[in-house]
Amino acid sequence: MKSGFVTLVGRPNVGKSTLLNQILGQKVTIVSDKPQTTRTQVRGVLTRPDAQVVFVDTPGIHKPRTLLGERLNETATASVGDVDVVCLVLDATAPVGRGDQWVAERVPSDAIVVVNKTDLAAPNQVLDQLRAASERLAGGDEYFPVSARTGEGVSELVEALVARLPEGPSYYPDDMVTDVPEAFWVAELVREQLLAVLRDEVPHSVATRVTEWDWPRVRCEILVERDSQKGIVIGRKGSVLKAVGIAVRSQLPPGAYLELFVKVDKDWQRRPKALERLGY
Repeated sequence: MKSGFVTLVGRPNVGKSTLLNQILGQKVTIVSDKPQTTRTQVRGVLTRPDAQVVFVDTPGIHKPRTLLGERLNETATASVGDVDVVCLVLDATAPVGRGDQWVAERVPSDAIVVVNKTDLAAPNQVLDQLRAASERLAGGDEYFPVSARTGEGVSELVEALVARLPEGPSYYPDDMVTDVPEAFWVAELVREQLLAVLRDEVPHSVATRVTEWDWPRVRCEILVERDSQKGIVIGRKGSVLKAVGIAVRSQLPPGAYLELFVKVDKDWQRRPKALERLGY
């Protein structure tokens, strides 16, 4: 039996969360096309007869503009230490840039480089990206082109990860796929649906948290930073909240009753106490 921990790191929107969901065969972390969708470490567990791999999904490492951004970077970089394997995830459709180099300088030299989104890139573009990664990035021992969306190349990546793990015990029960608490997961589903419809700076200003849990009744609070954003999140005659509620309930067990409330918490991204209350 092999077991161990694997961290996925990279810039925002390279597809780390989609990759984790593909590896596990089910959704354990939310995804969107907005930067900083992932705001905390999310653990996903792959258990099979010969191995247990505990994956750690992390926020995208970026140039922070708020205290929240600084906290997200700290969360991501802290996850690189004390794990068995680090995967540096790159986007096959975007040139290797200074942001990728900055992340690569913070991972071990034996990190596995994963070039994701091969389904969106031409074959020569993927080859160029693999070449650029090997020439320009400090970290990188093995290189894997994959498509987290279609699953192409993912099984080969998983086999390489298992091969690197030491012998050891199971850390989680065989039927456990994530350690994310139910209340946190519901709040994340609400935020995912909001990310899908909100534009400009509003998605970054939204935070969600479950304030009451009396199953099947769940109350989720949506925080925004300004009064003007509150109206956008509610929508005309409550249209946005209604659509979000319907979409989230479709992903919950039958009978769930979800209450959504919007509250203004001025500049919460920049206030330490507000971030601590939200778990950032």
